[in-house]
Amino acid sequence: MKNRKRGFSLVELLIVLAVIAALIATITPVALNAIRKSKATQVAQNLKTLASAIENAAYVNGVFPASDTNNNAGKIRNAVNDSPIELEDLGRDINGKEYTVFYTGTNGRYTATVVFVGETEIALVKHTLAQAMTDTFDELNSGIQLTSTDWNANPGDDTVVYYRIEFDVY
Repeated sequence: MKNRKRGFSLVELLIVLAVIAALIATITPVALNAIRKSKATQVAQNLKTLASAIENAAYVNGVFPASDTNNNAGKIRNAVNDSPIELEDLGRDINGKEYTVFYTGTNGRYTATVVFVGETEIALVKHTLAQAMTDTFDELNSGIQLTSTDWNANPGDDTVVYYRIEFDVY
């Protein structure tokens, strides 16, 4: 009888490890790209959802008159308790540290701006929104001057994206 050991040789184990490493190296960039795209899609969807929610809330609940003395002038009212609409009232699962909403208006014409501050790729968000709609969309520029305390953003976030709509409330 032959005295042969059972098991795998060192060369066979190294070949298997090399194949596994090659597969991981091939799959990792694809998975990371999918994660980046999903985050950009989530941001684009949240921007559009919040903008539409503001418009709908203004139509349904109305807007505080310009003569309001409680610093609510031009803000959309909450029909339940007659207070300004809060971000958590507008969208489900919206992180208040990454999103904020600003709206202004006169004579029934309102502009709502939804701002996102966080980690995402602006180009992917733009591409996602461009495929879904033709509305104005761009990085935040000198049109609005904000500080991080305005939306409780984390220091060091360098991606600021906004989505702006205009609508009339009669």
